[in-house]
Amino acid sequence: MPGASAICEGEAVVENAGNAENVENVENAENAEGTVNGGSAGPAVLKERRVEDAATLKALADPLRLAILDVLMAAAGTGPLTAKEIAAALDEPQTKLYRHIKQLEKAGLIRVAGTRLVSGIVESRYSPAQESLRLAPEIFSSDSPTRIDAYDAMLAAMDRVRGDFRADAMAGRVDFSRDGSGELSGLFSHFTYRVTPERLIRLRRQLVAVFDELHAEGNSAAEDAVDVTLFTLLYGVGPAPAAGSAPAPAPVSDPSPAPVSDPISAPAPAPSPVGGSRNDGGPGTES
Repeated sequence: MPGASAICEGEAVVENAGNAENVENVENAENAEGTVNGGSAGPAVLKERRVEDAATLKALADPLRLAILDVLMAAAGTGPLTAKEIAAALDEPQTKLYRHIKQLEKAGLIRVAGTRLVSGIVESRYSPAQESLRLAPEIFSSDSPTRIDAYDAMLAAMDRVRGDFRADAMAGRVDFSRDGSGELSGLFSHFTYRVTPERLIRLRRQLVAVFDELHAEGNSAAEDAVDVTLFTLLYGVGPAPAAGSAPAPAPVSDPSPAPVSDPISAPAPAPSPVGGSRNDGGPGTES
């Protein structure tokens, strides 16, 4: 869906959240049926939130909570949503979402933008508290107490992408066939390559440049535009530690951008064959 988030390489990027509502005060609600109470203006929506605490990471470490956050961020330009509207967008039972919404609210990732009375019941409307999320590089260091929580958040994002892909594929909405010109619209690649640490950094910079270009372009308003999902996971694997010794650092253990001149002195992994799978007929294709 437009505006969906992805946690990868130490950051979660969310598009189309520039007009998020951020009204939070609900103390002076009127008792009239259907009256909306927005209260006074709360803190401005953050352009980017840096995530480095365990509570926020734990809130992000669930595919359904990521899905809720995605829906709210995608709808930020049109206004806050109720739990009922979020449930409809996700095709999930409304009662299943309450606990997850509360956890996101407690972590400060979403906020109550207003309330109203519906059949005598106070109904809350929610909006995102930030336009984008970035996982702090420090949480991935070997001595970080939140390192596992950070990886759990990344794994939740993988589960989310897997679930969305399966649902779209089963619904016939994904096409990996060639178009009339012979071009492939979709791309699937999975490789293991042996490269120098410097080449790994350069590859990362090349990928980031592609993402930056896409974000600079923004969403297309063309009639034939399609929603595109891009999920990237790039990491170097260091050698297995000797018995009884501390784990050695991976070739690139910090997922934040690093200058090309940064020294990377971890031992190289044992040689391994190039392998993987692709859908475009290139080297490494598995049949």
